[in-house]
Order: sequence, then C-alpha cells, then structure tokens
Amino acid sequence: MPFALLLEAPEAPLDLPLAMLLVFGSAKLLGELFERLRQPAIVGEILAGVLIGPGVLGWMQPHEFLVALAELGVMFLLFRVGLEVKSSELLKVGGSATLVAVLGVAIPFFLGWGILQLWGEPQLESIFTGAAMVATSVGITAQVLASKGLLSLEASKVILAAAVIDDILGLLILALVSSLARGGVNVVELASTAVVAIGFTAVVVKWGTRTMKRVVPRVQKRMISGESQFALAMILLFALSYMAAHSGVAAIIGAFLAGMALADTVSHRVHDLAHGVTELLVPFFLVGIGLHLDVSAFSNWSTVAMAAVIFLAAVVSKFVGCGLGAYRMGWRNASRVGVGMIPRGEVGMVVAQIGLSMGVVLPHVYAVVVFMSVATTIAAPPLLRIAYRGAAEEEADATAAAEEDFRLG
Repeated sequence: MPFALLLEAPEAPLDLPLAMLLVFGSAKLLGELFERLRQPAIVGEILAGVLIGPGVLGWMQPHEFLVALAELGVMFLLFRVGLEVKSSELLKVGGSATLVAVLGVAIPFFLGWGILQLWGEPQLESIFTGAAMVATSVGITAQVLASKGLLSLEASKVILAAAVIDDILGLLILALVSSLARGGVNVVELASTAVVAIGFTAVVVKWGTRTMKRVVPRVQKRMISGESQFALAMILLFALSYMAAHSGVAAIIGAFLAGMALADTVSHRVHDLAHGVTELLVPFFLVGIGLHLDVSAFSNWSTVAMAAVIFLAAVVSKFVGCGLGAYRMGWRNASRVGVGMIPRGEVGMVVAQIGLSMGVVLPHVYAVVVFMSVATTIAAPPLLRIAYRGAAEEEADATAAAEEDFRLG
C-alpha cells in the first residue's frame, strides 16, 4: 500500500503504527543529522516532512489524524513552556510586549498587501496574503528556547507575552478580512470577539495562578488515584484549550495559560511527565509543517520570484517591527525579540487555506504563502541560535549577582 494512503484505511491494524514510525522515525533521524552538523534539530524535523511529503518522495500526505497529533503536540509544547513561566513575570513586560505585538502585526500586514498589489494581484488576495504574514507561530521559538533553558530571560518573556497579544490581533484581522471577502463587515461581531478574547486571556493571566494555588491542593487531598496532580493538570490543559478556542484565540494559547496558572503549584513530577508527552508528540507538529510544502507548485519562475520576495519581506518585517517595539530593552534584546517572532508555522497556512476555500486566494499565491510559512519556520532556529549567543552566560551572571545581593542585603 502506498505510504500516502496509510491513514486512509483505518481498518488495517498495521497502517497506524507504520505511519507513526515513518513520521516519528524520519523526524528523529534528520534531527540527529542536523545536530551532528551543529544545526538545530528542529530544522531537520521540519525538513523530514518536506522529504516524505507530496513534494519529494510522496510517502505521506497531510491527513486529519496527523493534524490531530500535531495539534496535541503543539498544545503540550506550549503547556510545558507555560509551566516554566510565572504570570507575574509576564505582566511585568506587558507594555513592551504590547508594542512589539502591534508593530509586529501592522508592518508585515501592510508590506504583504503592498507587495501583492505591486505584483498586480487582486485586492482581496493581497489582503489575505498580508493577513497570513501577521501571526507568529510561537511554538517554534518556544521549542528552541525551552531546549536551551532560556525561557527566563527578559527577551524570551517579551516574545511569549507578545505572541499571546499577537494571536488576538491576528484573530481580529482574520475576522475582518474574512468579512470583507463575504461582502461586508459586522462591527458588532468584531467588537464582541475582541472583548471575549481579551477578557478570557486577561482573567486567566491575572487570577489563574492565585486560583490554582487554592484549588489544586484541596482537590488533590480528596483524590486517591496515582498521578493525581498530573491528572488535574491535564484536565485544566484541555479545559482552557477548549475555552480559548471558543473565546476566539488559539487553543495553544489556552494550553500556555494553563501551564502558567500551574507553574507555582504542581510538583517537578508533572513537569517530567509533560516533557515526556511533548517529546513524543512535537515531531508530528514539526513534520506536519513540512508536509504542506509542495515544491512542484514552483515550476513557474514568477511564482518562485514572488515566493522569494514574500519570504524576505516576512523575515524583515517581523525583525524590524518587533525589534522596534523592544528597542528600549537595548539592541541585543531587541534583536532577540525580532528574531523570535519570525516563524509563521501553521498559522500562516491556516489563513491561506481559509482564503483558498473562499475562492479569493489562487493556488499559486496559496503555494507562496505555504512556502513563506515553512521557510520562516526553518530560518528561525538558526537565527535564534545566533541572536541568543552568550545568553546562557548572561543568565548565569545575573543569577549570581542576584544571589550575591541577597546575601549581602
């Protein structure tokens, strides 16, 4: 049976393990190869999806089951990241993060729209392309920073906070452009969506940790089953992910908020269990990104040129826009924030898919947006490695200085 059809016949009991072996095994093999080449493993895992996908070997097609595993993977990834971040620390950088998010949305949107207009594409198609360039796929940056133990740095906190705000702004822009494609803008609907999304996020950030400090110990005392803390953590993870999705923001934002709410409450055992599940599922998220890239769509030189220009614009617009938003933090931190907001990942592809399904985005522009999403995701980890060079030593020095001040103080 062709690999592309592995998941089309669930009645065959060997198909599922073989498909998971192909995806997970290829991701880890290429990840190991890239590590040996002194490159981030995450790049190899994404390229594994390109290799086994429809554009190269054709062994695997994007499929609902793989999409489900990918969504679980990125949810657990953001949950694990949330466990390492305290809400009080995120609130401290709220002002900088808001400016980063606003500039990091406005500049890519207008640049993407302008490029497509200069290319002679229709107005709505240009608007959808700009919207696809807006959102940041924070899962990629979070994976790199978490693997290097750099989540406690100020720049990293700004990136995470800005990504939450970025997601809300991206949601509103998508709702606006979708309304335009349908022929009208419902102001009341847009306003209510904004209020609900912002309200949900603000409530969890402000009171989530305080509530969990009271609830978790009390509930745990009444439970007699093993791993009760982990069970409670999973219930909160899925509950907030569901609520986030229905309030208008992405489910992964709910997962991140769940982890952050539990950061001061759960034991190290929960961290270890969450890390194990994440290590299993994240390769499906990374390979899934690569699977969507079909290189056969770039047989036309005009499409290749458009893809190259959009990719460069996507990188520069986020780097400049988000970097300007963080300029008060100094050049080094501003560059880290700018690079950390570059990857578009699955978010850009979702916007393009909506435009394609509505008939306002043509296939060649859809292919360009998918290329931009995958290429920015692949480019981000090496750029992050450069931007965060020496960051571990900075963190160690800052920690030592704080301990010394405490001892003398």
